[in-house]
Amino acid sequence: MSGSLLLQSLVLGVLLGGLYALLAAGLTLYFGVMRVVMLAHSAFLILAAYLAWFFTQRTGLDPLLSLVFTVPLFFGIGMLMQRLLISRLRPATLTMMSVLLTFSIALVIEGTLGFVFSGTHRRIQLPYSGADIAVFGASVPVVKLIAFGLAAVSLTGLYVLMKATRFGQALRATIQHREAAQLVGINTDRIAGYGFALGLATAAVGGTGLALDSTIYPSLHWHWIGPLMAIIVVGGLGSIPGAAIAAMVLGLGQSLLQIPLGTTWAQTLFYVALFATLMLHPQGFFGGRLAQRF
Repeated sequence: MSGSLLLQSLVLGVLLGGLYALLAAGLTLYFGVMRVVMLAHSAFLILAAYLAWFFTQRTGLDPLLSLVFTVPLFFGIGMLMQRLLISRLRPATLTMMSVLLTFSIALVIEGTLGFVFSGTHRRIQLPYSGADIAVFGASVPVVKLIAFGLAAVSLTGLYVLMKATRFGQALRATIQHREAAQLVGINTDRIAGYGFALGLATAAVGGTGLALDSTIYPSLHWHWIGPLMAIIVVGGLGSIPGAAIAAMVLGLGQSLLQIPLGTTWAQTLFYVALFATLMLHPQGFFGGRLAQRF
């Protein structure tokens, strides 16, 4: 591998890791706040991508402007899902039953997208779709830089929300110890609803960023759910910083492995990392102390 090719892979790996961190943030919030395994998260990502594509097709405007509508929409859907569906599950079997419930929601979303838009592959065509810029001597697509910037801004906003607001403090308390949070007067049920809605709102942002540089089709969510689940397990379930670190590490690893192994085999890194984590460090490699501090 030449030096320029290695640099190119490293830069693209960082950009890919940033996008992975944004896509996995919602999954971490669902499990951290409510112990819900949200298999439909990746389906909502693809739904957001379709809405961004549809917005651009109808208006001719940049798909990023669709966030003005999709973020509040997904936040509202998250509130309704938590109050009408998730909250009705029995606490003793919540994690297991949430898998079945959200799996069925993913199938409904996939079927609806197929019915409305057909199974034809769609791609957003933008004036800057084929543009590249030089970053430290590496040629990087503009759309990847924009997606990374979107992820960085969103994750920074989420971090500030969690660290510097009363809601964030209540949400972190609920994640760390729900019963103790109730003892100090926090309405954990309401906070859980907002936390779930916030997680789904990140899907609106992540799906829009994904649509900038991806061909989309209704069943694409099955391609994403495995790697995203691997990220949150490796990072430590419920740890947002842990998920971000794991996303960066695995994104870099995938980018470097794509050269000798190809795209398909490089993605097996996520599953190797998942199995290694479950065997060697089931609580995750970047959780624990980080989760408590966050």
